[in-house]
Amino acid sequence: MNPTALCDASRSALIVIDLQQRLMPAIHAGEQVIQRAHILAQAARALGVPVIGTAQTPAKLGPNVADLHALCNQVVEKDSFDACAEPAFLEALPGDRDQFIVVGCEAHVCVLQTVLGLLARRRPARLIADAVGSRDPANKAVALDRARAAGAEILTSEMVVFEWLQDSRHPRFRELMALIK
Repeated sequence: MNPTALCDASRSALIVIDLQQRLMPAIHAGEQVIQRAHILAQAARALGVPVIGTAQTPAKLGPNVADLHALCNQVVEKDSFDACAEPAFLEALPGDRDQFIVVGCEAHVCVLQTVLGLLARRRPARLIADAVGSRDPANKAVALDRARAAGAEILTSEMVVFEWLQDSRHPRFRELMALIK
């Protein structure tokens, strides 16, 4: 993966990992994680970027946050912490995309294992620091460090939106700026 390559909406897919209603109150800064993931999902939908969600053992942890669930093109239910271990997840990944933007919870478990799974399959992963969370901030910090060391790029949600837009003349610029402000 070229770390100087900008995110390109025509090459990206957004992966929303396990942002489940029952889990989110326990996540440190959980409301911010949801807000940032929601901004990215709305921007993705506006720009034609596929949004693939996952739900970890939904019979026990409940459904995903409704607003985010509604923005997903598909949600894959899983038991494995690494979504890549689920054939349905791999089948859901668009074959014509080579930039995987990853958000969700928990950063040090399902998010990290999925990022490592993507990287092991030579699928470049970009982890969004302000749109991932863990119950303990220390676990999130170590997960971001480990993902970076493994080859994932660490970005923020605003970086992705501005890179997807490319310039202020984009026809959706004002609409997407309203999401950020």
